[in-house]
Amino acid sequence: MPKAFTHFLINTAQEAKTSFMGTWVALRQQGPSQIQFWFIALLVGIASGFAALLFRKGIEALQAFLYGTDDIYTIHSFAESLAWYWILLIPICGGLVVGVILHNFTPDGRIRSVADVIEGAALRDGRVETRAGIASALASFVTLSSGGSTGREGPVVHLAGVIATKVSRYINADGITGRDLLGCAVAAAVSASFNAPIAGALFALEVVLRHFAVHAFAPIAIAAVAGTVINRIEYGGVTEFALPAPEALQFYAEIPAFILLGLLSGLVAVILMRSVFWAEDLGTSLQEQTGFPRWLRPAFAGALLGGIAIFYPHIIGVGYETTSLALTGQLGLREVVIFLVIKNIAVAITMAGRMGGGVFSPSLMVGALLGLGFGLIATSIFPDVSGTVTLYALAGMGAVAAAVLGAPISTTLIVFELTGDWQTGLAVMVAVSMSTALASRIVDRSFFLTQLERRDVHLAAGPQAYLLSMFRVAAVMREMDDPRAADEQTCWEMIADGIYVDGNATLEAAMPIFDRAAVAYIPVVTLSGEDTPPELWGALFHVDALKAYNRALADTAAEEHS
Repeated sequence: MPKAFTHFLINTAQEAKTSFMGTWVALRQQGPSQIQFWFIALLVGIASGFAALLFRKGIEALQAFLYGTDDIYTIHSFAESLAWYWILLIPICGGLVVGVILHNFTPDGRIRSVADVIEGAALRDGRVETRAGIASALASFVTLSSGGSTGREGPVVHLAGVIATKVSRYINADGITGRDLLGCAVAAAVSASFNAPIAGALFALEVVLRHFAVHAFAPIAIAAVAGTVINRIEYGGVTEFALPAPEALQFYAEIPAFILLGLLSGLVAVILMRSVFWAEDLGTSLQEQTGFPRWLRPAFAGALLGGIAIFYPHIIGVGYETTSLALTGQLGLREVVIFLVIKNIAVAITMAGRMGGGVFSPSLMVGALLGLGFGLIATSIFPDVSGTVTLYALAGMGAVAAAVLGAPISTTLIVFELTGDWQTGLAVMVAVSMSTALASRIVDRSFFLTQLERRDVHLAAGPQAYLLSMFRVAAVMREMDDPRAADEQTCWEMIADGIYVDGNATLEAAMPIFDRAAVAYIPVVTLSGEDTPPELWGALFHVDALKAYNRALADTAAEEHS
């Protein structure tokens, strides 16, 4: 090979390396350009799609080992053939494994799920907990394989959030980029889980980011398509639920019935959510009073689930088999009522036992059962103006799920994509709108936002309610050596009168003090203990707090309208 050509190849390789390193340094220091970000969004979507696919395949494999079938649609039929003691023991053993995982890898023994992803998007620049998130995904994987009565969307969404967090930290992404990457990961995971690209993209925007900014739509759509392609490579383009052949739709006279079904669905959704929270509080109270080890809590819940499953194996797993039976009208009214009550109880036990999983699949099952029961009654009373009962089951499924998730748009679309039936849009939209309107006034918008509200994380009311909690007092105050500092003697007099704020507190705690004391500034102190006098750090001026809050509001508005 001529020396000149060899020299040319070496120089070209060195220039390519230098260009790549320069691009990489710029990427980490300045953030990605739009084209670079779309490419990163594609990679995040592919990774999240594969994570969702592997999570599902893993559940099928472990379920096959435990119950004898890898088909999530027929698990309860296979469980019926098992000896009763296996049905009881499998959830108990699964609960023991879950308890050990959460006890050793999470600080509080709590499963991380969609609510934590929403919190990460709002308050942590698109970052979620990684160690606890991976442990939660593993725990939920065991739960869903061993009879837990929840869904797989919650752990998959948080697992995708972990992937986005790793990438955001690696490229040193700012808040907007980190949130957009989180939305991309969630969209891909939901799309890959349910073969629903449109709903996956809108779920990320509506539920996680909670805005529809134009700048976020393109990368999220790219990631959602990537996740869907991964699902279809493995499972094809089939829908999750097969409905009967559609008939001529003449249900306009039934619109009042769908309005009533929507209101009833909203109430049932509230009952489902409230039962989970009530069971969670009961379990925590009993645990504190008895000193019951927290790592045994999931096993105790597993024992309760196993006891129910001996008589009603329909509660095992995500419940797709029973949901399909409801959507095709193959259940009687008595079965519908029993399964509706038992499923609600089983979901509350699983979630309160901190076994893991999500609420989307259970809400689909509950909604389909409710809709079928309503349809059986309605069509028997008004047979001349009634359509098929399966139409009511489909509308009920969407209505309950939308009220639980607080996501009427994405839920309506995901129902269409799960069933492949786009002709019943009017019935579903009427029921969904009524259910979400009612439920959102009884709980804090959705199951996830109510979970956060119970942890004193106030996201339901919007940015104006939670932005103050993002600023520590110490970051906004003026120190005592500042030229514009407050008078030290006046500060000590105010401290003696009980007017002060801890430097580690947030503006959320400080602003009510300004309103109550009607002062221009508040002394900032360190509280070391009851017998130790406070140390004066500086003073928080009301004008500085308002400026920080105003800048945060402006930045949020700019992001949401960009």
